Amino acid sequence: MALPFFLFLFLSLPFASSRSHLSLDYYAFTCPSFPSVVRDNVFTKQTAVPATAAGVLRLFFHDCFTDGCDASLLISSNSYAKGERDALPNLSLSGDAFDLVTKIKNSLELTCPGVVSCSDIVAQTTRDLVKMVGGPYYDVTLGRKDSLVSNISRPAERLPETDMSMDQIMFQFTSKGFSIREMVALTGAHTIGFTHCKEFSRRIYNFSASSDVDPTMNPKLVAGLKKLCENYTQDSGIAAFNDVRSPSKFDNAYYQNILNGLGLLSTDYLMSVDPRTRPIVEVYAQNQTAFFQDFAAAMQRLSTHQVKTGRKGEVRLRCDQFNNLQM
Repeated sequence: MALPFFLFLFLSLPFASSRSHLSLDYYAFTCPSFPSVVRDNVFTKQTAVPATAAGVLRLFFHDCFTDGCDASLLISSNSYAKGERDALPNLSLSGDAFDLVTKIKNSLELTCPGVVSCSDIVAQTTRDLVKMVGGPYYDVTLGRKDSLVSNISRPAERLPETDMSMDQIMFQFTSKGFSIREMVALTGAHTIGFTHCKEFSRRIYNFSASSDVDPTMNPKLVAGLKKLCENYTQDSGIAAFNDVRSPSKFDNAYYQNILNGLGLLSTDYLMSVDPRTRPIVEVYAQNQTAFFQDFAAAMQRLSTHQVKTGRKGEVRLRCDQFNNLQM
């Protein structure tokens, strides 16, 4: 017996809930307004708070690099379990970044309830913000599911730290399947945003027995940072722009800066002198197009790193808690 036409059509539609792979048109039928909702909210927030782009980009990296792009970072801790959000490396993440993701999720729940994952929102929002502040456009495949766990111990185990050696930093990337070139390209995200003084204070105060400051740093930069950060122990929120030349524009100035001693972090300096990374830094410093191409490709790879699809995750109704309210 032939199926009625309306039932045949219903069963034939590629609904997101039944698909287990990423695709560009994942929400074409189930939530066609998804791109515009993200785009509109991004424009409003970034216009009002210019630091939002850097904040969301950092949130995206911390989430994806820990255990894959699964929005596990967005989970709020509760009385009986602590999540990634409260891990030490994540305590300085931007409140505006979390706020933007929440606003987008709330808007989508009104138009497409229970359809769009928080992890897809983070990935799409990051791309739109990078583009809005002058960076490259790249396609974002969709269909991620949100994690079912969030472990406070994982970020410290998986994320690079500012006091690591170059070998340690490289291992963090290569052990996850990323190349050294992709590592250098992704580090170019430091072209926007800021770093808190405590992360580089050792370079400008009591550096060694023979030198109060790191001699590899530009003296004028050191003088400015010393003045800016003089009260950082009383105010942990004091921070400096990563890129002193064009802090709000996504460009290749970061690489030019670190070749001239204008990087804030010791890892910036190490990347500018290590023979395995310096040639790549020099290419990006001279050729913004090459940097943009490699950054876009690396972001696409990172955005699909260890994603959960199908029944391996869920679509959260709220980004800050699991649907079953358990950690």
